[in-house]
Amino acid sequence: MSFDPTDEQRALCASAREFAESTLNAGLAERDRHGAGQEAGWRGLWQKCADFGLFGLCIPQEYGGAGHSTLTTIMALEAIGRGCADNGLTLGINGQIWAVLKPILSFGTDAQKRKYVPGLIDGRLVGAHGLTELETGSDAMSLKTTAEACDGGYVLNGTKAYIGMGPDCDLALVFASTTPDHGAWGVSAFLVEAGDAGFERGQPEEKMGLRSVPLGGLRLTDCWVPEDRRLGPVGAGMSIFQHTMEWERSFIFSSHVGAMARQLDECVAYSRNRETFGTPIGENQSVSNRLAEMRLRVETSRLLLYRAAWLKDMGRPSALEAAMAKLHISEAFAASSLDAVRIFGGRGYLSADGIERNLRDATGGLIYSGTSDIQRQIIARLLD
Repeated sequence: MSFDPTDEQRALCASAREFAESTLNAGLAERDRHGAGQEAGWRGLWQKCADFGLFGLCIPQEYGGAGHSTLTTIMALEAIGRGCADNGLTLGINGQIWAVLKPILSFGTDAQKRKYVPGLIDGRLVGAHGLTELETGSDAMSLKTTAEACDGGYVLNGTKAYIGMGPDCDLALVFASTTPDHGAWGVSAFLVEAGDAGFERGQPEEKMGLRSVPLGGLRLTDCWVPEDRRLGPVGAGMSIFQHTMEWERSFIFSSHVGAMARQLDECVAYSRNRETFGTPIGENQSVSNRLAEMRLRVETSRLLLYRAAWLKDMGRPSALEAAMAKLHISEAFAASSLDAVRIFGGRGYLSADGIERNLRDATGGLIYSGTSDIQRQIIARLLD
């Protein structure tokens, strides 16, 4: 098992980082300040990401993708995070790949793949993963949204909450109970289009971090969905969810690893140039220790990320590795972001340089895609 990049991977990563640095940071302060309403302009950046080929990195060529391996894909997404300071945008990119495209590719019919995958990778469609409800949270499969079978399809009723990209999605992967008395094994998945009667997208919620892309609720009121838009068999929702979460938890932080590396570069440069009492602050043990911890977090996070990708490429199970990657990287990014604020001192507490923004953005990672506490429970349960 070697993670040394090939010449092709190096070239792709260099191109991805240059694209991110030159294209994706424009207007970030405004998007962070005012949120991700339609006027924020994030959709234009989304289209540029699609034009560059980000959404199709690991998608088979027959559906318009590049057909790269999982490892090559996460290397490129890490490079995007290294060059792009917009953690919300990079989270949205990863969410579209791992939580929307992957389940459609894994469980969709050929007709569903050909209908939706090209639009999701070329920027015409923005996808959302519609699972969470206000009363469920970590108990995801106790959902209240129902799907009642009728002639030719299903009538969906229910409300979803905290859905990334939800307010502006064109397509939502919605989980609903088709057989409520079967519990988790009575849940099915459906592909709901923005134009479906009875499907309402909520307004973007104000939030602590990751403000540059929208998050909000979805409401389904007697929303009829044809049978050919059910994803997978009836009652397969739990299996689809578990499969998707393994991909999402493994790789949704791909770009955040790049962000941690960029963050470290900024802190090293500042600690060498900022002087107190006639010496650079990096010579103080308290500062140098923080820098050492930040470097350690970057390296261990990358190793966990790459190992999970290698396992996927080998076709091997990775539920344990997914939980460990999600837990470690999310907590590492939060810890390093707090260290960065401390290193920059008063300047780091101000919004002008974006140092504090990473801390606000990183906090969300302790919650979404399964809280840190849930990941610890999964890890403990999977111990040999």
